[in-house]
Amino acid sequence: MKIKIAKNLLLTSAAVAVSFAAHGNIVAPAPLVSIPTHDAFFDHLREHCGKAYRGQVTVDSPVQGGFEDELIMHVRVCEDNQLQIPFHVGDNHSRTWILTKTGSGISLKHDHRMPDGSNDPVTMYGGHTVDAGHERAQSFPVDQYSKELFYLDGIPQSNGNTWQMFIYPEQFTYRLVREGREFRVDFDLTKPVDLPPVPWGYSD
Repeated sequence: MKIKIAKNLLLTSAAVAVSFAAHGNIVAPAPLVSIPTHDAFFDHLREHCGKAYRGQVTVDSPVQGGFEDELIMHVRVCEDNQLQIPFHVGDNHSRTWILTKTGSGISLKHDHRMPDGSNDPVTMYGGHTVDAGHERAQSFPVDQYSKELFYLDGIPQSNGNTWQMFIYPEQFTYRLVREGREFRVDFDLTKPVDLPPVPWGYSD
């Protein structure tokens, strides 16, 4: 009896396997869901794919400096669910903003590299949307990975960071705010400039 039951189970399993194989085309991956404001924000940025623009620091309070050289953003990679935007500061090509649709909003990460392409000790920090935002403005409060990274790096004040991005027809803005600190760069979208070099750690 036990042998007969085992054979029946084996035959049933084989039949199920054949059925799945035969009808595999009815199995679809789960959709990556999104909402209209996030989609519109993504699309407004994607319209500038392949172009670069010059920016200037408009707020640096309290003044910390380090951004006196030419500032260039380059909407370099545009995929359905990810945008890669290098942010060049003079000859420093270490920074890339990475915006990714996650299925629960949009993630912003700061990919920082060394001149040889290796990872900076403080990299891939950032935040994630927590609400609908607006089609031309999104906020990214600091995520837990970044909080722990900042703590280990000895800059716990950054645990209060919120990054913001604004995309209007004539201007793109990158902004960092926290208690006692505001940093803002505005880029002129009406005058594309020559493309900058490939950011450190990336290939053509």
